[in-house]
Amino acid sequence: MTGGHLTGSVTGMTLLTSSEIADALESLAGWGGNTDDVRCKYSAPDFPAAIALVDAVAVAAEAADHHPDIDIRWRDVLFVLSSHSEGGVTAKDIELATQIDGLAREKGAAPAS
Repeated sequence: MTGGHLTGSVTGMTLLTSSEIADALESLAGWGGNTDDVRCKYSAPDFPAAIALVDAVAVAAEAADHHPDIDIRWRDVLFVLSSHSEGGVTAKDIELATQIDGLAREKGAAPAS
């Protein structure tokens, strides 16, 4: 700590730059963000499918020990990822975004327009 501010990484994860985030999200349709967080809203076929998606993501997130913010609105589900301990987006967020995207497709959900 210097001058009352933390320096470096708290947990050893490295924050990604804007260009690294943009490059990483290029292959994930519907995902966007900045150095604070990355996010995507998915539309599921119906409410039970949206809840099934949230349940599947909860299992994956728990296994990764990395938990997204989730907002459910009928059949639309918004996922917001950030490594709070680091103060921004890390590779762990991109990895979970990739998992969420695969799970969403398995559940018949697609990025909302």
